Amino acid sequence: MPLPALYKRLKDGEIQCLACHNYCIIIEGKTGLCGVRQNNKGKLELLVENRAVAVNLDPIEKKPLFHFLPGAAAFSLGTLGCNFGCEFCQNWDISQAPKNQDTKYKIQGTKYWGEDWPPEKIIDYCQENNIPVIAYTYNEPTIWTEYALKIMKLASKVNIKNVWVSNGYMSKETLKLISPYLEAINVDLKSFREEFYQKIVHAHLEPVKENIKKIWQRGIWEEVTTLIIPWLNDSDKELKEIANFLVKISPDLPWHISAFYPAYKMLNVPSTPQNTLIRAYKIGKNAGLNYVYTGNIPDANYESTYCPQCGTKLIERWGIEMIENNLKEGKCPQCGEKISGIWK
Repeated sequence: MPLPALYKRLKDGEIQCLACHNYCIIIEGKTGLCGVRQNNKGKLELLVENRAVAVNLDPIEKKPLFHFLPGAAAFSLGTLGCNFGCEFCQNWDISQAPKNQDTKYKIQGTKYWGEDWPPEKIIDYCQENNIPVIAYTYNEPTIWTEYALKIMKLASKVNIKNVWVSNGYMSKETLKLISPYLEAINVDLKSFREEFYQKIVHAHLEPVKENIKKIWQRGIWEEVTTLIIPWLNDSDKELKEIANFLVKISPDLPWHISAFYPAYKMLNVPSTPQNTLIRAYKIGKNAGLNYVYTGNIPDANYESTYCPQCGTKLIERWGIEMIENNLKEGKCPQCGEKISGIWK
């Protein structure tokens, strides 16, 4: 059965892409802002179909997902392109490649360069190697939803779990399509200021906030990550606004606070100090969030999961490595408190 088309035809051969909140109007032969969704004679052509430029086997904690199958291995893949233009992007060499005329990833025929990973090959590999999770990551999976969805549907049939790492800018059309097959997602909430999103991300804040709410309401397991950048989004005021926003959705919504390292167009901004992460951690806990985690600077005190009822350390982590898991059927062994997440 063919997938529903994530575009609609307009007059004079133009099409409107429906994959994300950019809703690009694309003329013949051109692509949308992501650089990989092209108008080919009035039809949308995905230039990264079956083309992965990054393929790895990662621990699920790297996504980061701390409340979803701890310790599980995830077959992780990404393509070229992105619907954002974050000036601090860690994976800019692939995410921004289609926008760079000098890119090494040239179009070959009707597709961008990449390793050939059709959906069937991915499922076969995961089954042969007993890999329980497929992670759509490294660049924004929304821009290759059609490719991702084919994999997700096959994975669901053989009980392989699908997780996304996303900027949260997917359209309502995309969210509806992926929801039946998506078990978990980590969404980046990069700031709580529209000015930051416009100037540094080249997008808008409100669609991200709305999608974070909608995803949780749909019952998909969700965790949120904020990359803390010195001078730009590290004020107490903004961190409190983010924490208060998340706790209103649910106190059980995990919040990951990650350290920034100079990258791409932000080489002049210093790395995030560890004390900034700890300050943000305390802000999140004081706001009422049950699960707050620091990232990119290993520290078992702030990366481990504690029982929100009695304070028992339940899952100890160091960096992206799970050291010990003391959960008993998803509950605290000390007081019996049910810990939110998907544990088996």
